[in-house]
Amino acid sequence: MSRLNDSELPFSLLQFYNTAEYPCSYLSGERAISQVATPTHLITTEVYGELVRSGFRRSGVFSYRPDCVECRACVPVRLPIARFAPRRNQRRCLKAHATLHARELPLMFFDEHYRLYLRYQAARHLGGGMDQDNHEQYSRFLLQSRIDSRLIEFTENGELRMVSIIDVLNDGLSSVYTFYEPDIEGASFGTYNILWQIAQCAANALPYLYLGYWIRDSQKMAYKAGFRPIEGLIDGHWREFEPSDPSVGNR
Repeated sequence: MSRLNDSELPFSLLQFYNTAEYPCSYLSGERAISQVATPTHLITTEVYGELVRSGFRRSGVFSYRPDCVECRACVPVRLPIARFAPRRNQRRCLKAHATLHARELPLMFFDEHYRLYLRYQAARHLGGGMDQDNHEQYSRFLLQSRIDSRLIEFTENGELRMVSIIDVLNDGLSSVYTFYEPDIEGASFGTYNILWQIAQCAANALPYLYLGYWIRDSQKMAYKAGFRPIEGLIDGHWREFEPSDPSVGNR
């Protein structure tokens, strides 16, 4: 038997369990089940990278992936950086938001960020539950991490516009969550943020940007299909696909 190296050993010690059914966060009226990886203290940056390549995401210190019995709507997706070329509207977005300034801050609570988060949730996800998050729930969701996570703040002329949490993996960046000022007419902060993360991958020779799940019937996830080429974890293998392909992302 070959000897496991240090990065493989913790992964081999992980255990997985399924949650009870709960209301699906993405598809109205549906029920969901998640598979959760434990124990959390063994999930290092290297181990988490293996989990992401297997379709997992994280919320705070918890790593999970959908494991619904009769639904396969959630497709883990990533962008192959070397083959990405921005479309015309994406080039316009870069130009329109050229005055945004990004800086990395410690992964800690900032009251200004939290207030922006609440404004964003109230405008974009009212009634989804997260618009009522107190600062402890916000911190557990975005600021607790056992891996290499970064908090990036975007300002424009000294005014806060956007906050993004990203994880740094050995083969790419994983986009955790982004929230932004919702009331600026004509802004495309979300698109700009993905383009910025793509540029960071390219600058650091990281081959992939992991974008979480694409769900055909979820309008909230539709923007991900606008970045091409896009790869999905389909039948256990990463491959390029067309979002218009009806065989991908069926319930």
